[in-house]
Amino acid sequence: MAAQTKQKPTTPQRRPRLTYERRKALYGYGFLSLWLVGTILFFLIPLGKSLCYCFMDNSSLKPDVGGMREVWLDFSGFRWAANFKYVFAQDPYYKQYLLDVLKDTAVKTPLILIFSLFIAVILNQKFKGRGFARAIFFLPVIIATGPVFNIINGDIARTGADSGAQFSTLFETDIVDELLEYLGVMNISDNLSNLINTVTTDIFGLVWNSGIQILIFLAALQNIPVSAKEAASMEGATAWEYFWKITLPYVSPMILANFIYTVIDSFTAADNVVMARVLAKQLEWDYAYAAAMVWSYFAIVILALAVVIGILNRFIFYEVD
Repeated sequence: MAAQTKQKPTTPQRRPRLTYERRKALYGYGFLSLWLVGTILFFLIPLGKSLCYCFMDNSSLKPDVGGMREVWLDFSGFRWAANFKYVFAQDPYYKQYLLDVLKDTAVKTPLILIFSLFIAVILNQKFKGRGFARAIFFLPVIIATGPVFNIINGDIARTGADSGAQFSTLFETDIVDELLEYLGVMNISDNLSNLINTVTTDIFGLVWNSGIQILIFLAALQNIPVSAKEAASMEGATAWEYFWKITLPYVSPMILANFIYTVIDSFTAADNVVMARVLAKQLEWDYAYAAAMVWSYFAIVILALAVVIGILNRFIFYEVD
């Protein structure tokens, strides 16, 4: 008998295991997929619908069985722009509200940026109670709800309380305004009076809206290289020279980021009169007019941001490795 050759048992082939980087990527895609589904269903689709409403007949665009009754405008000529013509030519409030918001944002945005950078420079210094001081300036971001802000501003009526109730003078925001009027400063000119009134009356609102900007500036200040500080110290630079030659160039990219954030935050604020006008039109079931208002508003905001960013970008210092 021929000797039987022994065959070695074959081991089953294992599937190649995923690498650690691949598993991390899959975990990331898994968590991100939930956000993508929500973004598509609850943001992108309604956003596209609202854009379509701009080119529909307002009198026909009403709730109906199974959805909205949609009737498109005639696209011949300029009939497709009928809703936009109503917004800018017939609506008695929209243009004035839009100008008021633009003026208010143009005044408040530089003040918020300057105040935020000033406070961030102070909070970046070493002193006792620095952590508590940082928490105080960031606290409004945590508790900045509508009712709280209305109470602190003295607008108790909007919170559901008695409109005639007297509130503590600790939260009065027009004390400086009354003082200037008593001294006769407010009677110099209407434009100066309006500017002083805007700045001083809403000073608490400026502080209240600066928490995120202060935090961003703090992060930028802490990323200034130690070598730059040492070089400035060896050259005998004063604190004033150090700010203009070292601090400001290094935090300038964050000035642009804070500018964008501040403008967007101002244009989407709860007390924004343009947004209030849009919501009022929605309550009147004028959905096409409301959509035309909000998309016109969006286009104007983007255009204003693009112009200002194009100007500011020339003065931004970008560090090159």
